[in-house]
Amino acid sequence: MSDTVITAPTAASERLSERELSKLHWRCRRGLLENDLFIQQFFKRFEPELTQRHAQGLTALMDLADNDLLDLVLCRREPDETLASAEVNEVLSMLRSSGGTPALRA
Repeated sequence: MSDTVITAPTAASERLSERELSKLHWRCRRGLLENDLFIQQFFKRFEPELTQRHAQGLTALMDLADNDLLDLVLCRREPDETLASAEVNEVLSMLRSSGGTPALRA
């Protein structure tokens, strides 16, 4: 029983394989240039350390409409109750820090 408790967090913290990263890159393609720029910077900065947990959070954010995603990244709003998971909040923080958001808010 204790093995199950130990392996669950380990699976979530497992690094993404090259194939998984490739699929995640494809999934993150957006129609709005601004979002693409933030996402490119995110991958440039964090790709070597991305885990299954990050992929879950990023995938949830990619389900949003382009303008809703941009509002979150630019801190115009925060995730609602249905979206606000630990994974989403962590990835959103990473996206905000990787794209120079504070300069854009000024």
